[in-house]
Parts: sequence; C-alpha cells; structure tokens
Amino acid sequence: MEKRTNARNRITFLGTGNALATRCYNTCFTIHSSGGTILLVDAGGGNGIFNQLSRAGIERESITDIFVTHAHTDHILGVVWLIRLALQKKAPMIIHSHSKVIELLKYICYQTMPDNTVAGIGSMVVFHELTDGEAFQVGDISLRCFDIHSSKETQYGFTAVFEDGLRLVCLGDEPYNEINECYVRDADWLMCEAFCLYEDRDSFHPYEKHHSTALDAARLAEGLDVRNLILYHTEDKTLPSRRMRYTAEAQGVFSGRVVVPDDLEAVVLD
Repeated sequence: MEKRTNARNRITFLGTGNALATRCYNTCFTIHSSGGTILLVDAGGGNGIFNQLSRAGIERESITDIFVTHAHTDHILGVVWLIRLALQKKAPMIIHSHSKVIELLKYICYQTMPDNTVAGIGSMVVFHELTDGEAFQVGDISLRCFDIHSSKETQYGFTAVFEDGLRLVCLGDEPYNEINECYVRDADWLMCEAFCLYEDRDSFHPYEKHHSTALDAARLAEGLDVRNLILYHTEDKTLPSRRMRYTAEAQGVFSGRVVVPDDLEAVVLD
C-alpha cells in the first residue's frame, strides 16, 4: 500500500519489472506533485494495472493524464484498459506520446471496442501527439519530452520540473544516449533502467537486449552530476536480494543516493 506522503512530490511504483517479469508487475509508475497533480507513466502489459492502482490506494478515476514512452506490449497494453474505462465512464483523459504510440493505441481501440465506446475518442479521450523536445504542462508539473534515440523502437523520455524547482529525469527503458546530455546533467533525480547487475551480465545478457546494468547506470549518474538515482525495469529472478545487491553495486561508483524500489513503493522526491 502506498505510504501516506500527501503534499509531497513523490513517485509511486506500480511495477518495477522488465517485459517478461512474472514475480513483479511490468514497469510503470505515477508521479505525484505536492499540489495534487497525478501523471501515470506507462501502464504495464494488461488489466493488471487496475489491481496495482487499487493496491497502491490510487483511484482509477484520478488518472486523467498518461505519458506513454513507447509501443512495446509491456508498456502500452495497460493503457488500452484505462482508455476503455475512461470511455465507458465518460471520464476525461489525455494520452501524451509520440505518433507511433498514438497510432497503435487508436488502432487497438477501434479494432477491439464497440462503436458506441470509441465514439468518445477525440472528445472524452484526447491524444496529445508529442514531438522531440516539446514542452507541455500537466497540472503544476512542467514537462519536456525527448527522443532517447533507441536502437529498437521510437521511445521518448522526459524531464519533469515541480513547482519547487526539483527536476526529475526519466530515460525510458534503454541505455542513455549522450545526445540527451542537456536533459540529464545535474538532475535532482534520474530514473534509469538496470536490467541486471554487471556481475550477472553473463546470465542475463543485458547488452544483447540493448539494456544496462546497475553499474552502468551508476557510472552514468556519477559522470553527469546527478544527485539521486532510481534503478528500475529489472529482471525478476533475484527479487529477495535485488534492493541490497543492486544498491551495493551502484554505490561502488556513485556518490549520491541510490533507490531500488519494489512494486507499490512510494519514493519521496526531496
């Protein structure tokens, strides 16, 4: 259950696992501002998003804005269920993403939902098509998206600036590209995927899958003068020891704070 951290900027992790994780939910999270804004980022691979929101104590109807990083199934299919709910309840919702994601979401909705349900697309559920570098506002959170220059699939990360000036950067679920240094350097908080530990690379083969290790993410954060590092989108075979081992590997090279969250954990951004 989400800790009671009202009136503070925070992230609630609904899922922390990679695409094929079964012991935890696929990576997705909500960003909460101290002023009450909620932004959902991705939604996992199915209607399990409803269960995760419920377990975190977050009302489904409070999700009015969703940022979708890319079109992989473990990030986008849960969004379809939320769109369906919004359309049926006639609850306004805005989906923020790039053209590939929006085209795919519309296609799935029109192919799988009744005509009287999808009639609300464009009025009740609005798709906000983003372009690389575009700035936009969700409540009291100022965001700017950026193309992470993925080698596999068009994907956008983002920076989020809160009213107190705190800056959070999400790199999506692939390794950092130095083209985006201007977005990442000196971040207060950096969210970076860590498919596995560097010491376990021969078991999980992160580089073959275009992913990073905890050590890679920590070296990146240290080199870009980041204050706090969040590691997520991991394998799920080592959950009992994940927090301890990932933190230890990252702290070997990173002088800031390292956070390795579990599903349903709320992380206060301070």
